[in-house]
Amino acid sequence: MAKPTHLQCVLCNHQQPYEPFIPAVCKNCASQWLEAHYDYVTFKRDILRGLPNRPSNLWRYQDVLPLSNPAALDLYPAGGTPLWLSQRFAPALGHASVYFKDERYGPTSSFKDRQAAVAVAAMNENNIREAVIASTGNAAVAYAAACARAGIKLWVFMTSLVPQEKLREAALFGAEVIRVSGNYDQTKQIAAQFAQRKNLLLDRGASSVPARESMKTIAYEIVEQLGWKAPDWYIQAVSGGLGPLGVYQGFKEMFEMGLIDKVPKLAIIQAEGCSPMVQAFKAGKDTAEPVVPDTRIIILSTGDPGKSYTYLWNLTQKYGGLMESVTDAEAFSAMRALAKSEGMAVEPATSVAFAGFEKLSREGKIGKDETVVINCTGHTFPVEKHVLGDQWAVDVHLSKDQSPAPKEGLQSALENLDEKTTTVLLIDDNPDDALLIKRLLEGRKNYRMYHAKDGWEGLAMARQKLPDLIVSDLTMPGIDGFGLVEELKLDPRTKNIPVVVVSAKDITSEERKRLEGNTEAVYQKGSLPTRKFVDQVIQVIKDKNGP
Repeated sequence: MAKPTHLQCVLCNHQQPYEPFIPAVCKNCASQWLEAHYDYVTFKRDILRGLPNRPSNLWRYQDVLPLSNPAALDLYPAGGTPLWLSQRFAPALGHASVYFKDERYGPTSSFKDRQAAVAVAAMNENNIREAVIASTGNAAVAYAAACARAGIKLWVFMTSLVPQEKLREAALFGAEVIRVSGNYDQTKQIAAQFAQRKNLLLDRGASSVPARESMKTIAYEIVEQLGWKAPDWYIQAVSGGLGPLGVYQGFKEMFEMGLIDKVPKLAIIQAEGCSPMVQAFKAGKDTAEPVVPDTRIIILSTGDPGKSYTYLWNLTQKYGGLMESVTDAEAFSAMRALAKSEGMAVEPATSVAFAGFEKLSREGKIGKDETVVINCTGHTFPVEKHVLGDQWAVDVHLSKDQSPAPKEGLQSALENLDEKTTTVLLIDDNPDDALLIKRLLEGRKNYRMYHAKDGWEGLAMARQKLPDLIVSDLTMPGIDGFGLVEELKLDPRTKNIPVVVVSAKDITSEERKRLEGNTEAVYQKGSLPTRKFVDQVIQVIKDKNGP
């Protein structure tokens, strides 16, 4: 059993029980930085035995991950990525011991796969079937893939500045993509309010214990791959700072268990056009002021790092390290150099870390004889553009520039979003009837409409889309409306979706009895004007979603 024995506040050392998906806040001093603690004695014993019968991915270290019984879950694979010794890139700068922790080997080619694997496993363990996440790109794709495997409906909020390939990739995995015309901090804000309105779990990134703990497995792998030795430096490009915060928890745990003799120095690299951490660090401050992002590397465009900076600053003060920024041009130059010297194609966000290493090497801040590990993640967005259809994203417009959205604008956007994220599935083998209802509904509301041409297709789409309402014909080839309704109610994913049944023929009392309790309403075609029928459909949706 790997559930944390307790949480301990970093500031006041207060201990309290771990509660899954409850925001980790110290009940003594209100600090938001609590560390999970485990049975390290037993885990160290297994490490010294060579971790026998363990997988070669992150679940190798499941003893220090926040799940009650990982072995009982169908776990999503992530981690277990290679550590490459640089052959030409670093030696050209005079360094012989620079390694790349190549996270491109994860399921979606990003170190965020680790975060998604542990967070979604925790959702599964706690029977959470629907969740919300805001992301600058990689986390959204990783969560979408992990949630697809787990059968969890995911709402992804991303700024429209994110490369379209990233947004489409998340949609490809079945996530509901909300594309926000605004900056990342605005996107997080509207995602949080959307989750609150719909009473859904919001993944909180660095303040989420499962998300943060997942990253420590990078440290465990690095140390094990180096022969249970710690490097002198660990370098990572950051946006919000979740990655290195989690990684350093792993280094600290191994140091405290006596498995390594030091904790590496930390180098945090940011894009110059969005570098609030670097600016604060160079000014000697332990808190960072928000900035308006001005970088083409959108994945690193968190303008307000919040408390994450303070915790990273504390790590540099305790273990050594620094923070530096590079220009977009320097990052793109490093991207090309890495590809030509090592045969490694990485995304711009990763090339920021490599440009930072080049800069620190030239300035003599990293010694030529020191062992360095650079986090390498991301890919160049290969994704099939022709398999998603037209309705792969919902647009929300907050502001044309990067200024904060006015409250009234945000409220209006949320109300409009409520309509746009309401989905209606029409199941009817008569395309004319379906088209009429679709046009009338779309004329009244901004609902997202899906149409299935028979019962079997409708059942599959219901399980994939999890719509807010299903309108189904009763008489269809294959599985008819009766069988469809019964199948929907047997499936825990779809049993609570309201179903409105429409029949072209008279419905007998026995048939009505069969539908009773399984449908929201039963209508006979022609018994009600179509427009009035549409009004009643809208009312059913209102009743389901509440005021």
